[in-house]
Amino acid sequence: MQSEGLLRVTGDDGERTDAARNRRLLLDAAAEIVASCGPDKLTTDAVARRAGVGKGTVFRRFGSRAGLLHALADEAGRSFQQAFMAGPPPLGPGAAPLERLVAFGEASIGRMLLDGQILRAAEQRGGPDPEHPTQQLVRLHLAMLLRELDVQDPELASYQLAAFLNAGLLLHLQEHRGMSDARLAASWRVLVVALATAETHS
Repeated sequence: MQSEGLLRVTGDDGERTDAARNRRLLLDAAAEIVASCGPDKLTTDAVARRAGVGKGTVFRRFGSRAGLLHALADEAGRSFQQAFMAGPPPLGPGAAPLERLVAFGEASIGRMLLDGQILRAAEQRGGPDPEHPTQQLVRLHLAMLLRELDVQDPELASYQLAAFLNAGLLLHLQEHRGMSDARLAASWRVLVVALATAETHS
């Protein structure tokens, strides 16, 4: 079993590098538990055992199980954020705003298979936090595209569209209502096209 201090990396930035590698080890252990057993089995004790460290190490890094879940959700969202902010079109820059809106919804729905359980678990207490940086970034992105479409109130519309893409709602529709990704993506397309068309002809 590894020691409570985990991996020791030497060098000028030894302390920062050590902390980053410790965090990576714990997040990998947590992700493995979620993937194999589901988020309900994710506990600080389970993460500590899988990572081969003491429970106190998990608390020092993340504060609580909720903090660990939010860190996992942030990790899951990082590559997606990179894709819609700087990746290839139509999800990334270079496509027309309506195409990007459609692609954003389709990608958000598609990633539920891999990231949905983590995202839902992080949201469960009181629903998604609208002030969380990830939620703010999603709304800013949606509002930017809506503004390019001359939607009258892009800020409010961004909240409405973000609600459609809530992980808890999408997983409920997929798991309990039997709705396929194709059906959900088609509904998203109808929603954003209708919004853009209504604004164009208003």
